[in-house]
Amino acid sequence: MINLLVRHRDFRRLWIGETSSRLGTSVTTVVLPLVAVSVLHSSVLTISLLTAAAWLPWLVIGLAAGSVVDRLPRRRLMICCDLISALLFGSVPVVGAMGRLTDVQLLVVAFAAGCASVLFTTAYSAYVVDLVSDRDDRALANGTLQGSASTAQIAGPGLGGLLAQALGDATALFADSLSFLISAGCLLLIRFVEPARIPEGPRRSLRHQVTDGLSFCLSDPLLRPLVLFGGTANLALIGYQSLLVVFLVRDVGLRPGLVGLVLALISVGGVLGALVANPLARRIGSGRALLLCKVGASPFALLIPLTASGPRVGFLVLGGVGVGLGIVAGNIISTSFVQAYTPTHLYARTTATTNVFNCGTIPLGAVVGGLLATSLGLHAALWITTALLPVSALLLVASPLRHMRQLPERQVPTNRTLVPRTLASASNLPSRIVNLLDEDARDPN
Repeated sequence: MINLLVRHRDFRRLWIGETSSRLGTSVTTVVLPLVAVSVLHSSVLTISLLTAAAWLPWLVIGLAAGSVVDRLPRRRLMICCDLISALLFGSVPVVGAMGRLTDVQLLVVAFAAGCASVLFTTAYSAYVVDLVSDRDDRALANGTLQGSASTAQIAGPGLGGLLAQALGDATALFADSLSFLISAGCLLLIRFVEPARIPEGPRRSLRHQVTDGLSFCLSDPLLRPLVLFGGTANLALIGYQSLLVVFLVRDVGLRPGLVGLVLALISVGGVLGALVANPLARRIGSGRALLLCKVGASPFALLIPLTASGPRVGFLVLGGVGVGLGIVAGNIISTSFVQAYTPTHLYARTTATTNVFNCGTIPLGAVVGGLLATSLGLHAALWITTALLPVSALLLVASPLRHMRQLPERQVPTNRTLVPRTLASASNLPSRIVNLLDEDARDPN
């Protein structure tokens, strides 16, 4: 990892900017709910809706994002998204200082920043494939990026709690705003020139491009279980994670600084996962390692509802570390697999489609968690949502992945239709949304 950062200048700049942005975002995951809890005295459901609002854009624009990224310069798009996010999060402490901050503004900021994040993430994933062309280097790059993201998740919550305690909850959001400005600055310094993207043939409508990515993911016997597992697992993960801050403050009785510390300790699992992913894949095979990480991590979630004041806070840390280690390691392995397995011209759309399923269930999980907590109580909600995680692992156990020691590589010919178009209609996309996406369907060229 260090060798790649030393010899690849442009990737080093991308890594610095992304790490800074991840750190700021990690600060926000603690500070934004704290603003709602401590400043606005919001309800549990409203706090859950904050998480839902941040991830809802994946359902609204997620499928279109891949085609948009294929049509625009990726680096410029990412810079614009960074600047918009900086303005959005910077507005919260400004309005808060005027005494006019409301739940509605927090929800709007979370949703709008989520839209920027959808476009940035899709462009970023595709940009890494262009920037790091060597396949072995790309595996190292994925591990490096996941490792720094996990490290940011360790430092971010603790830093967020300390900033909230020292400066005030709303003022601490300036840290996230600054992190996006640093990310934009690093992207501006990259000298790599993006390769010209060769059209697949006659220019196709946005609707048809979206359909191609959707069909490729849903028809492939290896990608389909990964997509379905990702969506179900995130429903469970966000279902309980959206409740953790309010649970630790109101039920366990922790102060904001200790909340940040506990959440930081949980994130150690992600760093460990980033360290073991590639060595484990080389030793036992990428297929076995993927299954071991994602399936083996799931039962650790059942330790989380055992958390209480005093030493029993350790259950939350142990459970969170176990889940984080397996999920991050599995994500690194699956990301490298998808990068090698997917045709280059479909990669941005495949990433967008995968993220729609993976991230689209996140707002649903947050809302479900909030509703369960409101009607049954926080503890009961934690038990129900954490139990769903090991259940979701059965989707991988029942798939063809269970027979594979090594995940395959395949280059699909680019001049043929991947699946019959009828499969796209089976995806049950609302026709109204598809028509909105088809902005240039009337163009015969």
